[in-house]
Amino acid sequence: MELKRGLLVRSKAGHDKHVFVVLSADQEFAVICDGKHRPLQRPKKKNCRHLAVTNTVLPEEAMKTNREIRRGIRCYLEKDPQS
Repeated sequence: MELKRGLLVRSKAGHDKHVFVVLSADQEFAVICDGKHRPLQRPKKKNCRHLAVTNTVLPEEAMKTNREIRRGIRCYLEKDPQS
């Protein structure tokens, strides 16, 4: 699956192994944030090979603030607790 804006992904490698939302992506790298450790003001650039894609996409209006991003990730984790 191609990485696109709003897609929730799980980090497979690195010291930050948890769920993020994709802000932008190209063929090799994605810019991701989680609203807490990596807020919108300081997103992380991560290699796409180190990301596992979920089937959840946050709507554009749920990505305006860090609080809304955290809420979207929390809702996903409540539905799918093994992530």
